[in-house]
Amino acid sequence: MQPPAYCFHKSFEPAAPAEFRMDRHYLLYALQGTLRLEADGKRWSLPPARAALIRADQPVTITILSRLTSASVLFAPDFCAAPPEALTVFDISPLARELIRACRPFGPNAPLTPHAETLFRTLAEVALVLAETPSPCVLPAPASPALARALALTEARAAGPLSFEDIARATGHSPRALARKFASEMGMTWRESLRRIRILRAVELLAESDAPVTQIALDVGYTSLSAFNAAFRDLTGKTPSQYRASFR
Repeated sequence: MQPPAYCFHKSFEPAAPAEFRMDRHYLLYALQGTLRLEADGKRWSLPPARAALIRADQPVTITILSRLTSASVLFAPDFCAAPPEALTVFDISPLARELIRACRPFGPNAPLTPHAETLFRTLAEVALVLAETPSPCVLPAPASPALARALALTEARAAGPLSFEDIARATGHSPRALARKFASEMGMTWRESLRRIRILRAVELLAESDAPVTQIALDVGYTSLSAFNAAFRDLTGKTPSQYRASFR
């Protein structure tokens, strides 16, 4: 019988999207590598700078983007308070990261010693507090097939020169009609959606590689490093270099 709290520490190769559901509250964290999460019509990137707190029985689609080493923690529903939201992604704190590392020896077959129980209960409390400040790096999912096509095309072309008029023309919309769809279904303009797509991809590249920040800026579609730095800091609160340093 598994203990009421334990750490799941394992390495994985890149993998295609797959649905994931646990009967326990789940603190999902990657020591190395990057995940992409999709749930409730939203999408997040999960590099080592972030963690996700997932309520028991919440379905999540997970894509492993690069070789991954996880150190995630599972809590029985009666071990700690339930997360207030079904899924919350947040920036990991140094304290939470060290608590997760300290929990690694206590796997599903290890006894829950008094010391281990204290570690897990403290981690649960810290994670619940961190989850009160969700990451703004999230991309809403469109509700209609028409906007889904427009967003997919935007994402496919995001690394190169791109105009809203081109996307509207390619999807058979007038710019005015497509702008209304973005406002009503995404809650943001097309340009803001494009910016989030580019920054989310930059977050993944910062975690996956050691490429210079200038190269990453070019790879995600920015021709100006200053514009890339400003957009990244506006969404994450850090410069790209600061963000990468936070988990290196």
